Parts: sequence; structure tokens; C-alpha cells
Amino acid sequence: MSTGTTASVSTHILDTSVGRPAEGVAVRLSARPDRDADWRALGGSATDADGRCGDLPALPMGTAQVRLDFAVEPYFRERSANQQADAQQDAPANRDGGPVVFFPEVAVTFAVVPGEHYHVPLLLSPFGYSVYRGS
Repeated sequence: MSTGTTASVSTHILDTSVGRPAEGVAVRLSARPDRDADWRALGGSATDADGRCGDLPALPMGTAQVRLDFAVEPYFRERSANQQADAQQDAPANRDGGPVVFFPEVAVTFAVVPGEHYHVPLLLSPFGYSVYRGS
């Protein structure tokens, strides 16, 4: 996926609370040439049945920083509406009437260099998340 002139980005999401890919999560991609510049929205996608976004837009020449915005609240709301699992009855959201998800969105910002490919997986649960540079 990498080219000699621009960096490229891919991502996927695993819902660790159920041990499965997170399907249908909207992902927006933005970029900027340096940390003091404004973000430029490049487009977005949604995760497929495997939790992957296979069609994120290409990064423009001169990109130094990238931001992925994951809209996770709608995913958890739909999952909660479709599956009221008995095993979740003691989760904080069900126990005290709190929100279905603690982090309604996840924004990940990272630096890039031309010619490199950046795979940024998101490990997700209703009350936490983790990201890392994958391969």
C-alpha cells in the first residue's frame, strides 16, 4: 500500500467485550502538514464485517500528521439494543442506568513519514480502548 511519495493508512476494530470485529463503525480520516496547521478532512468509511476499513482515502503529499476519528457510540447503542446479554447485567451501564458507552468517540492522532504504511488497530470495549501501530 505504501508509495514512494505519500504515506498510507489502514485500520480495523476488534470489540474486545465480545471477542469479535466491530462492524459498521464510522471512521473519518483527516490530515495536516504540521502540528500547527488546521486539520483537513479527507473522507471516511465504515468498518466491514471483518472490522476493517478497506477504502480510506489516500493521504495528500506533504502530510505529517493524521487523525482517525471513530464514532463508537452508535455501534454500542445498536449492539446494546440488539443484544441484552445476561452476562452484562452487572456492567455499570445496566447496574446504575449510566450510558451504554463511556467514550462516545475515539480520536487517534499520529505522525507519518512519506513512503510508510500505517496500520492502526483499535481494541474497543464499552468502557475503554487501546490503539497501537500494527503491521
